Amino acid sequence: MNIKFVFLSLVLITQTSLFAQELITPEKAVSLALDNNYGIKLAKTDVEIAENNADILNSGFLPTLTGNAGANYNLDDTEVGFSDGTDRVLKGAESSSYNASTNLNYTLFDGLGRSYDYKQSKENLQLTELQARETIENTIIQLFSIYYNVAELHENSSAITQTLAISKDRLVRAQYQFDYGQSTKLASLNAEVDINNDSISLMNAQQQLQNAKRDLNFVLGNSLAPDFSVESDIAFNTLYDKEELLQNVKTSNINILQVNKNIDINTLSVKSQASAYLPTIGLTGSYGWNKNNNNAASFSSYSINTGFSGGVNFSWNLFDGGSTITNVRNAKVNLEAQNIQKEQLLVSVERDFNNAWDDYQNKLNIFKLQEDNIKTAQNNFDRTEEKFKIGQVNSIEFRQAQLNLLNAELSRNQAKYTAKVAELLMLQISGQLLNVRF
Repeated sequence: MNIKFVFLSLVLITQTSLFAQELITPEKAVSLALDNNYGIKLAKTDVEIAENNADILNSGFLPTLTGNAGANYNLDDTEVGFSDGTDRVLKGAESSSYNASTNLNYTLFDGLGRSYDYKQSKENLQLTELQARETIENTIIQLFSIYYNVAELHENSSAITQTLAISKDRLVRAQYQFDYGQSTKLASLNAEVDINNDSISLMNAQQQLQNAKRDLNFVLGNSLAPDFSVESDIAFNTLYDKEELLQNVKTSNINILQVNKNIDINTLSVKSQASAYLPTIGLTGSYGWNKNNNNAASFSSYSINTGFSGGVNFSWNLFDGGSTITNVRNAKVNLEAQNIQKEQLLVSVERDFNNAWDDYQNKLNIFKLQEDNIKTAQNNFDRTEEKFKIGQVNSIEFRQAQLNLLNAELSRNQAKYTAKVAELLMLQISGQLLNVRF
């Protein structure tokens, strides 16, 4: 009774531990990555900086206002000659002056350079947002590559555990047969060797599973408890329209969107550089206060001045040695290079999509074949097991059928998850990765 009680307690503890594991669904994994992944956090800070740079406060459209103040003190020995022929000598004559002013400067017109620069900053913000989206897409691909690796290793461990249980049952059967003189000791020894091999395989699979879980937790910003589980049920979409996805590649692929945005930025850069051909008109204004405390040699003991002043300035750089011409030419060359890069990118992305489409279809078909192979291997094992129990099949043939079933299960698991990752890669290239439910 005590042994049974202990055994039942261990079973209950094991089941409680399994049920206590947090289940991380694909949706939850994506949510955790968006909130906690370090790469995505850094991308968000880049967007925040770009937003600050695109603000009106960084545009140059607002005036500048400065305040100035100063004070001077003099201690002089002064000799003064008057018109009546008399002289006067002052020893240690003190004088001081004080001033304060506010100055306003505002550029009324700068050849539209500010306007083009401001538009460029807005376009740069959108480019940074696209770069952040690229980071998110790459992180999701990395996330699910590891997520499905965890699921695969978990299923592999289950399959190897089942194989180990069958090997242990075979050992018990071989020992009974040996005890009753129905077989030699060799059958038991072979079963023990197979148990050891299966145990080693299980230990390796469990170690790989723990490593994969740590990798997944790292991508999620270490936001999970050490022990968790993931979903192993996968649904494949077999109703994709290839031509529709190909059109999405040209309009939604993240690399195409970024090169289009760079073309917009370089177009504005050409106009911004050309604005140096035009004059600049500025407005200045100031309000000042000055006070002078004169020494005894002056005709007045002090003076105070207050008042406004304002003006308009006009500047036109008629020739700057050719730097503006060079800058405009280079900006046009950069724009041309961006257009060439877009043409090259369109060709390469279309090629990548066709490769990804074929790869997904191929892996999906392999998975279907592996599913059929599982049925065949299971049927073969069941028949071999029946014959083994009645002595029509030896232990070597039984072991081979057992390994065939295990290898079929491992191959099926690998095919299933690689096909799913291939589907996600195809969606990423077509620009639809963030538009599907995970």
